[in-house]
Amino acid sequence: MSKLGSALGKKYEENRLSVLTRQFELGNHTFKVRIPAVNEIEAIFNYSKNPNEIEVEKIYQEMIKTIDLKDAQEGVEVKDDDIVIEGRSMREAAKNKHVLQYRITEYIKFLVPENGSLDDLTYSDVETEFPLAVQLTLIDKINEVIAPDYKEIRSK
Repeated sequence: MSKLGSALGKKYEENRLSVLTRQFELGNHTFKVRIPAVNEIEAIFNYSKNPNEIEVEKIYQEMIKTIDLKDAQEGVEVKDDDIVIEGRSMREAAKNKHVLQYRITEYIKFLVPENGSLDDLTYSDVETEFPLAVQLTLIDKINEVIAPDYKEIRSK
């Protein structure tokens, strides 16, 4: 029992999960969300600054494998460690894709499962279940629940 939990008493400890859980409706289903600790949100945010380079490289290689580099193509610039297409770095696009997939996966882990655990959830699992549009909607809904004032503050 935590120091604060002890101070708030046995009844609080018995109801702690319900105090730290919110819910939302999507597609006639009620999703329950565990409100994360500040350090969990910070860890997700900090990951975007320093993502797993091995995972970024895998995505990068997948993205460039269909680009024919033998023939000089207009708008394609080959650099030592990157390919830039019409001013867009493929390495940066791979990083952004990986960070988005990581964020989606970590946010979906905040959902309270009815059965089992989501601890070992991977993006592949998420991608198999939900199209990208639904993934992004889920993330928005989870964000609304864990930080209800976020959109209002962000728009100022």
